[in-house]
Amino acid sequence: MKGTMGDDLKIVVVDDEESILDIFKSYLESVGSYEVFTAKDGLEALRIIKKEKIDCCFTDLCMPHLDGIELTRRIQLYDNTIPVVVMTGYPSVDSAIKTLKHGVVDFLTKPIKMEQILPTIDRVMRERTLFVDNIILKEEARKNQKLLKVNEELQAKIGELETMNLILQRLNDAMSSKDIFNVLVSMAGRITPCDESHFFVSTGDCLEHAMIASYYRDNVKPGISCGHLREDLLRRVSEDGMPYLMQGGNGDGSLMAIPLKIRSSVFGTLVCIIRDSRAQFSDRDLYFLNFLGEKASFAVENMALYENIYENLFSTLYAFVEAIEARDPYTKQHSTRVSRYAMTVAKAVGCSQEDLDRLNIAGNLHDIGKIGIPDKILLKPGRLTETEYEFIKKHPVIGSNIIGHLGMWGDEQEIIRHHHERWDGRGYPDGLKGEEIPFLSRVLSVADVYDALTSDRSYRKKMSEEQAIKIIRENAGSQFDPHIAEAFLELHESGDMQRGIMINFP
Repeated sequence: MKGTMGDDLKIVVVDDEESILDIFKSYLESVGSYEVFTAKDGLEALRIIKKEKIDCCFTDLCMPHLDGIELTRRIQLYDNTIPVVVMTGYPSVDSAIKTLKHGVVDFLTKPIKMEQILPTIDRVMRERTLFVDNIILKEEARKNQKLLKVNEELQAKIGELETMNLILQRLNDAMSSKDIFNVLVSMAGRITPCDESHFFVSTGDCLEHAMIASYYRDNVKPGISCGHLREDLLRRVSEDGMPYLMQGGNGDGSLMAIPLKIRSSVFGTLVCIIRDSRAQFSDRDLYFLNFLGEKASFAVENMALYENIYENLFSTLYAFVEAIEARDPYTKQHSTRVSRYAMTVAKAVGCSQEDLDRLNIAGNLHDIGKIGIPDKILLKPGRLTETEYEFIKKHPVIGSNIIGHLGMWGDEQEIIRHHHERWDGRGYPDGLKGEEIPFLSRVLSVADVYDALTSDRSYRKKMSEEQAIKIIRENAGSQFDPHIAEAFLELHESGDMQRGIMINFP
């Protein structure tokens, strides 16, 4: 029975990425007496296994035609002595449990390090030899002991995968840098036996540190604040960029400090403390805290990049709006007021925070398309000709297209495009009718008309409040969604419109 790296082994590697197959084949054939077969999916691999006497199989999980889980099950039905090693770039507890049921003996996480391959082959082939010997000799006790050991090792790996997936999930759910730091300290408490954990951000040239997030097990704070941590310890971790571990003894607790880096530069330090001198951090704790620190650093960098891009982008677009309003002094601050009126109505009718955020962006940018309207039309003091009016009617489409090119605000793009549609279908640009019009566009429409009526324009003076309210009331059900118009009128009559704007939008 072949079982070690010194033997001639037939190995099949299954992956839908040709580069991985080429790397495996080249590497194994260059380092030992291996005959390597490659397959791009499970069906092709089964044909090879039934034709050749294969000793070991490495397979990816996600493949076309026949995935790794089903391939493993069929291999076990055909020959349950062939060890199967799963390779995956997206480890999960569910996939681990499914493959365990069908004879998987090991996991390799992508990207795979070449130095892992030979020890893995040696290990699984030794285990295969023992397994086959047990079948032949019917040494039930020995077989049970071996299977138990393999199961314990796999269960430990499943536990590691579960912990890593939990870390990634919690960090992925974070909505801001502050959320990431809170997840960082709370997860440190969950995956290690520490009694407290703290995150310190470096200031200046890493000469000073400020504590911005903390976790205490069972919400029990010690008598002495973590502020007693020596600044030189934090400075040393920041300068060295390496984890620091101080195991307890003689009545002292244990401490572990993990640096967080962005592009090799330390920007903060995670500190975990065990108060009881009888408990200590393990190598496993160090491994998971390092993993947590690396992923948190990556999340912070992505968050900072996104927030910077988002803020710069919105500033650029709003500069366009200000440029439009600067061209027409009669409409100065029109977009800001429209956004505030619309959000006040949206709150009153029960819109979600996500809808309010969308309406805020769309309201502030709803007239951005007027950047493409010539001044001789936009600023014309008299009545527009039919041709000029048709040109003005293009601004919702122009604005929608400007937003659409960004690829970020699909809902906002739709709101802007349709804010001049009418409830009776006589609006523009698409002549949508009734509930065909996006709900938030209907909200924005009422706010836009109200502010236009009560503001000075190049072609007329502003109307009185009474005249504007009369027009909105008379056009409810024709120009405006009657329910939204009614909500607007009620807010205006009660004074809640102005109060809401002053309270919520100082």
